Amino acid sequence: MGSRISLKNHINTVLSHLKREEIEDSYVVTDSHVVENSYLIEDSYAVVKSGNSITPETSVSSSTGMEFVLVLPGEFYMGSPSEEQGRSDSESPAHKVTIKTSFYMGKFQVTQKQWKNIMGNSPSHFRGEALPVEMVSWNDVQEFVEKLNAAENTYKYRLPSEAEWEYASRAGTQTRYSFGDDESKLKEYAWYVKNSGRKTHPIGRKQSNPWGLYDMHGNVWEWVQDNWHENYNDSPSDGKAWEDLDNSLRVSRGGSWYCIAESCRSAGRFGREHDSHFANLGFRLVKEL
Repeated sequence: MGSRISLKNHINTVLSHLKREEIEDSYVVTDSHVVENSYLIEDSYAVVKSGNSITPETSVSSSTGMEFVLVLPGEFYMGSPSEEQGRSDSESPAHKVTIKTSFYMGKFQVTQKQWKNIMGNSPSHFRGEALPVEMVSWNDVQEFVEKLNAAENTYKYRLPSEAEWEYASRAGTQTRYSFGDDESKLKEYAWYVKNSGRKTHPIGRKQSNPWGLYDMHGNVWEWVQDNWHENYNDSPSDGKAWEDLDNSLRVSRGGSWYCIAESCRSAGRFGREHDSHFANLGFRLVKEL
């Protein structure tokens, strides 16, 4: 079954870069299989007419120059199976999530220059316009989002939900990382403790994931909208943020320059107080269509 899953992941990657109207004469067959520890995988196969462009559709913020990549709807398994190396119990149970609506995901982590354009200050510990902004709390990010929306007379910018973030990070894969299971390749995609020199680095210097998103592994942790929960029991299956009014903890994803490889996995997650400020903690945004 492994080869079938690999084929499915490859095809899903291609499909996710195609505009809907470009997909013609497609045939899809779905089989369901239960594997060890009840980790359910659906093997999908599609035949797509050749010759289509796989250049992802993008959008640019007029006030900051922030770039966004279109992410199409789809399904994936959020969390990690019990046999995944380096996993945490907070990533259980692995569960099917359906993303029903397309959205634009930030191509890069928000930079210090972009932050300063909107907020007028530079809070980061490591200084540099092309470096990801850090030392910003979840509350600070909410203020940034509010001011960015006001600057462009819109309501479309927001933090991604935790499910949207993992869906975009995986980019059609179900492996430990968006490039596979072999963490020896992580240095090609991420700044983490073994290659970072204990500091942040300019955005986009490593390889992107299959959907054209950079630094989804490492550099800085990224705030998402959700409150922290100790596991995924009773979590939403529609990709929306999971929020509780009586919970002050929020979720960060992706690992950072300070982290070991296991923390940079696609399923890796960490809970923090909403007013936390750290030199390895930043964010990227979603722009709704």
